[in-house]
Amino acid sequence: HTGPLDGITMTETRRSVSLLLNIGHALDHMFLLIFATAVTAMAAEFGRASWEDLMPFSVGAFVMFGLGSLPSGRLGDLWGRRRMMLIFFIGIGLSSLLVAMTHGVWQLACALTLLGAFASIYHPVGIPMLVQNATKPGLTIGINGLAGNLGIAVAALITGFLVKYFGWRMAFIVPGVISLACGLLFARWCPPETEAPAKRNNKASIVLPPAMMARVFAVMTATAVTGSLLFNLTTNGNAHLLRERFVGIIEDPASLGALLAGVYAIASVTQVLVGRLIDRYPLRRLYLGIVVMMVPLFLLASTASGWWLLVLQVAFMAVIFGAIPFTDAMIFRYVDDSLRSRVTGMRLAVGFGGSSLAVWALGPAVKAAGFETLLLAMAAIAFVTVIAVWQLPAEPRPGAQPAPA
Repeated sequence: HTGPLDGITMTETRRSVSLLLNIGHALDHMFLLIFATAVTAMAAEFGRASWEDLMPFSVGAFVMFGLGSLPSGRLGDLWGRRRMMLIFFIGIGLSSLLVAMTHGVWQLACALTLLGAFASIYHPVGIPMLVQNATKPGLTIGINGLAGNLGIAVAALITGFLVKYFGWRMAFIVPGVISLACGLLFARWCPPETEAPAKRNNKASIVLPPAMMARVFAVMTATAVTGSLLFNLTTNGNAHLLRERFVGIIEDPASLGALLAGVYAIASVTQVLVGRLIDRYPLRRLYLGIVVMMVPLFLLASTASGWWLLVLQVAFMAVIFGAIPFTDAMIFRYVDDSLRSRVTGMRLAVGFGGSSLAVWALGPAVKAAGFETLLLAMAAIAFVTVIAVWQLPAEPRPGAQPAPA
């Protein structure tokens, strides 16, 4: 069989589409964190005394990133995932260019909100599209998670470099152009869908009785909220935490950006490892092992500084990233393909919709109480995550038949 390009096999076409879907995940996370990395350089130009005062204007992006997942997931199932991914690539690229053109704080807030709305498309659409025919879903999710987190690393590295040498506007222009190019390639390489996902009959790999399914959804909801809180607080606050705790050691923004990029790159490898383990072992045991480690790491980081803090940042980001694949794996394992985009959208709307307030509060909270108090609060949030994961039902090993309901 041939793909949409003459002489290219269907296998090569699928690989090309998978590559673009993984690049899309990297871009999605990168766009959301460019502002958090560049905000210190932007504050003076927008008439603000410090980054803490400008940070709340990005809250609209994270609100829409969560709430926008509901319509995005619904359209992905009922209208088509290919169409939605095209809108994602083109929309997020154009909105990033719009951010670069702003000159006032409310223009900036509106442009960032629009960017967040387009960013909301990826998770409920791109990930279900990627795993719908996967033979090793855990590994596929893990590699996709690695790509997303490398986008976070690139945001720290490239943004610091571009801000230092070309200004903060170029930090939005360069990835915007790259996203537009990816959209054109996706339109060329990804074949049209023969039917909307909602019309398919691909069943979940494990069918649970209603009561147990309700418990799984409750756990997914709770961990979506706590996990999103920890993800948003760390990824939006790490650059400023590093800058504060490295005073007198390293103060150059580009060098600090390179250090933070290294933190994210090393920590991201955890997702591939977790993805491989998900294909082999029950979720509950693995998930607990990951989240239990968060509590002591945040407690230790609350008073650490210098290189010791950098080591702890690698460790707590590794467990935060390592926990991410579990929710997507639960959706793949327990939810029919015809519903996955909508279920993922609901999960993200709850998780990121609520945790977006953390981004709004991050600057004022750090200004009022400091990073030590913030890290102690994150340790408490991590403990709540442990309690939630403990409620997951036991299940057979992947590939084994479940016990009769």
